Amino acid sequence: MSEDSFRYIYGPVSSRRLGRSLGIDLVPFKTCTYDCVYCQLGRTTNKTIERREYVPVAEILEELKRKLPRKDNPDYITIAGSGEPTLNSGIGDLIVGIKRITRVPVAVLTNGSLLWMREVQGALMEADLVLPSLDIGDERLFRCVNRPHADISFERMVEGLASFTARFPGEVRLEVMLLAGVTGIPSEAEKIAALARRIGASRIQLNTVSRPPAEEFAFPLSTEQMNTLKGLFPGEVEIITEQQSESAQLAGFGEAKVEEVLALLRRRPSTPEDVAKGLGIHVAEALKLLESLVKVRRVATVIAGGKTFYRAAGPTESPPP
Repeated sequence: MSEDSFRYIYGPVSSRRLGRSLGIDLVPFKTCTYDCVYCQLGRTTNKTIERREYVPVAEILEELKRKLPRKDNPDYITIAGSGEPTLNSGIGDLIVGIKRITRVPVAVLTNGSLLWMREVQGALMEADLVLPSLDIGDERLFRCVNRPHADISFERMVEGLASFTARFPGEVRLEVMLLAGVTGIPSEAEKIAALARRIGASRIQLNTVSRPPAEEFAFPLSTEQMNTLKGLFPGEVEIITEQQSESAQLAGFGEAKVEEVLALLRRRPSTPEDVAKGLGIHVAEALKLLESLVKVRRVATVIAGGKTFYRAAGPTESPPP
C-alpha cells in the first residue's frame, strides 16, 4: 500500500520535545475543547467536550502494524494531531493496543482540559509520558487565551491536572506557553508558577509562539525574556528550543517531497491543509515541512482572512526570520 493510505498516522516528524515522533491523530481537524489564540492549526471549528470514538481505534492499530516495520523505530509514538486527543473515548484502548504491538514508548500531548474526568485519567494510565498544558494563571485570562468550551472552568481544569499528576505512574511534563505582553510578564508568570507547584509535574517546559498562530496578536517572547521568567518556576525547568539545525530538519523530509511542496506553492499560496491534501500527507507533517522551509527562507507566510497561507519565496523576497 502507498503512504497515502495512512489516514491517522503521520511522520515520524522532528519534535522539539520528543525527538523523532510518530504521530497519531485521534480527532477530525479541528475538534477541540479549546480555541487557543496561539494554536498553529488555526481556529477551532468544532469546540466540544463530547467524548466518543471520533476515529476507529481498530483502524489506527492496523495502520500502525503496517507503518512500524518500514523504518527505524521512532523515539516516541505520540498521540496528538488535529485537536484534543482525550476527546476520543477509545484513547485508553489505543494505548493498550500500541503496547501489544511495540516497545516504543507512548506519549500523549493534551491540553489537560478533561483530566478532571475520572474516566479520562484512567484511560491514560498505561501511557509512558503525558504532556499537558497550563498557559494561564487565572479564570480571566483562561477565557481570553485558551477560549475554552463553556462547560470547562479554570479551577476544575487545574484540579484535574493536579489530581492526574498525583495518580499517574508514568512521567508528567507540564508545558507552559507564554505570550508577549499577556502571560509572558512576571506578574502573570508568577501566578502560573504557583499553580505549577500545586500540580507537581516532574518537569516544566516553557514555550512561546514559534509558528504562525491562530490570531495575529499572539506574539512570541525573546530568548532573553524566556530566560528571565524561567527563574520564577519551581523544580526542573527547560526552555523549549529547536533541537536540530533547520537544514537537518528539512533533509529529514526528502528532497522529492520538498520540491513537491515548492512546486505547489509557486502556483498558489496554500494553507497547511491545502498542502496536506495536495501531497496526501497529514496536516501536522505538512506544517512541520512548511515551517522548516520558512526557517531556511525558501517559503514565506502571509495572513489573509484570518488564515495563514504559505507561498514560495521569490529571488528578491526577504521572508520573515
